[in-house]
Amino acid sequence: MATHPISRYPVPDLEDMPEDVREAILAVQEKAGFIPNVFLALAHRPAEFRAFFAYHDALMDKDTALTKADREMIVVATSGDNHCQYCVVAHGAILRIRTKDTLVADQVAINYHKADITPRETAILDFALKVSNESHLIDEEDSHALFAFGLTSDDVWDIGSIVGLFGFSNRLANFASIRPNDEFYTMAR
Repeated sequence: MATHPISRYPVPDLEDMPEDVREAILAVQEKAGFIPNVFLALAHRPAEFRAFFAYHDALMDKDTALTKADREMIVVATSGDNHCQYCVVAHGAILRIRTKDTLVADQVAINYHKADITPRETAILDFALKVSNESHLIDEEDSHALFAFGLTSDDVWDIGSIVGLFGFSNRLANFASIRPNDEFYTMAR
């Protein structure tokens, strides 16, 4: 197990957290079997914890043409591009679970163009990386490329929003030096 601190910022004890934050963390622990470090690290600022996870859940828990695996793949590809160890490792584990594929998360994190993914998934990630790196160049043609795969304007909005949220999350995890839990490395392998 890692002996490094999970963040360079203070991490409150569970008993010192506001009740709603503590309950949210304990619910995640019950489901996952451990507490992901990002929950503990963000609990240091309860109002921001609440806002972050409310937006995260609103984006990531939808049931649309953009699957939960698609959403995780977007996170892994853009987090790899942003050099965010926490999000690549944590969301890579979730992607392996969602796809039942032990290889795809590593492939997508390094170079999705060489990953064993579909043309639809490649188009989604092409758009996601363009939003991440060149959002000022997005035009109607970018959306139309996704419409050809059955995605809607709302799905395209979700892709952009996921990229935006995780661009923030990647930067936060990087500057705060939030470490991925050891458990994530072996999940669904």
